[in-house]
Amino acid sequence: MNCRDNMSLAQIDDLKAGPFVAEGAEMAIFDKYHKQLDIRTPGWKQQVGNLSGGNQQKIVIGKWLSMHPKVLIVDEPTRGIDVGSKSEIHKLLRELAAQGYAVMVISSEMPEVLHVSDRIVAMYSGRIMRTFTSDEVTEDNLIQAISGMTSEQVA
Repeated sequence: MNCRDNMSLAQIDDLKAGPFVAEGAEMAIFDKYHKQLDIRTPGWKQQVGNLSGGNQQKIVIGKWLSMHPKVLIVDEPTRGIDVGSKSEIHKLLRELAAQGYAVMVISSEMPEVLHVSDRIVAMYSGRIMRTFTSDEVTEDNLIQAISGMTSEQVA
């Protein structure tokens, strides 16, 4: 799909004008998030699959932000993208949290978890092992928690 259509897809039913989709409303969504998220594309007609991985991720984030969620859940938001794009996505997630969005990041990448989180819930075998604030978490105590080790086992 092109960038505009992909970004408005989540709310397509709300954008209908009779049997047709209101292209002006679709363009308004694309224009807003194209600018706000700094999506680098030659224009709305560009196929999303031809964008860099980071810009593809931004299209997806814009799609869901256009729905005005209270909670934004991102699962492996930087998997498969280059280091520069990872940094941009991390910055964007922190900015969204600062704007009042509740952002839940699910990631298997330890540096990503440590960098973007204010609070970390460590789980093992479907159980919450420990909850950390960004001030108290270290790579070591997080590894222990996600490995199923309790504080008694560590001591």
